[in-house]
Amino acid sequence: MVERYNLMNKGKIILGVLAGATIGATLVILFAPEKVAFTRRTISKRGEDYLNNLKTKYKGFFITESSELENLKDMTSDFLSRDRNSSKK
Repeated sequence: MVERYNLMNKGKIILGVLAGATIGATLVILFAPEKVAFTRRTISKRGEDYLNNLKTKYKGFFITESSELENLKDMTSDFLSRDRNSSKK
């Protein structure tokens, strides 16, 4: 239950960050002293950088979680095989 709550909080944080970034980008375009084309390129580059950063972080998160699940699966299999062997004796 706690894990689900933490996951929901992370989702809300990500949604808030994305909404803030969208609002900020819109304000930058509206009030930018530079040419619009330059501003668009800058925003596009920064957006790509943020997206790549998020992908890297979440890829690492999922790799870690999947390896933890594999470890748990192995431990469970070992435990069950030991239990079966001890009950046969």
